[in-house]
Amino acid sequence: MDLQIDDFYKDAAAGLLLLYQAFPRKVALYVEDLIGREEPDEFGLPSKRHQSCLGTLLWLAEEGYIRFDSTIAYDALDQAVLTEKGFLRLSRSVPHALREGEPLPPSVRRVHATLAFQLREALTQRHGERVARLTRLLFESTLNGTSDIV
Repeated sequence: MDLQIDDFYKDAAAGLLLLYQAFPRKVALYVEDLIGREEPDEFGLPSKRHQSCLGTLLWLAEEGYIRFDSTIAYDALDQAVLTEKGFLRLSRSVPHALREGEPLPPSVRRVHATLAFQLREALTQRHGERVARLTRLLFESTLNGTSDIV
């Protein structure tokens, strides 16, 4: 089993959601805020888990989901913000996210159907399989048969 991939999905979702909640402001995105405190190894280097989380954030930037000005040592991305691609993918509707006939106001239905809301719920419930599925959906360039404009 590839446990580092499950961690990747969780870290990517958590990092993107922190930026989504701050959008459009630029913020420092700390690894510790995503995975908690990890003790450095005997040489003072960040743990493998810490390095993997930072690697996830850097990968998201390389793939165009986020943008940042610089790194703060191994600890954070400084002045990080979602790109248009990241924002649009998190704010789009997930098919079948809501049960039909659920009596909710249209604005609440719109928010609850977003990928961001669904990911936040899955992370809160610690539902690893759902986090993985939704994060993979985030990385797909199309959803609902419409093409991504980014």
